Amino acid sequence: MLITIYERTKVFTREYKYTLGEKLKNETLELLLNIYKANKSKNKTRQTHIDAARQNVEVVRLLMRVCKDLKIIGVKGFVVLNTQVEELSKQLSSWQKYTAGAHAKESNK
Repeated sequence: MLITIYERTKVFTREYKYTLGEKLKNETLELLLNIYKANKSKNKTRQTHIDAARQNVEVVRLLMRVCKDLKIIGVKGFVVLNTQVEELSKQLSSWQKYTAGAHAKESNK
């Protein structure tokens, strides 16, 4: 998804490239970093990073919607990106539920 975002923002007009485009790239990069941190952290801190990643997903989703509404990206481009965001969101939700369940089992021991 990060690569797709970078490719799409290259063709943004100057008016949006350094505002909306940069914000979208930065938020997507933060999302990637939070997923990495969650993957490398222990169960106790993993939940925090997953929550942060889910927040990043929502911000990316919002920024993409603004780009579509301003006709910066076309409908096809939006559908491709939105599909990737939806898949990632589902994966993060499942990971969050699994981590919460593992943490609850660990606490009950």
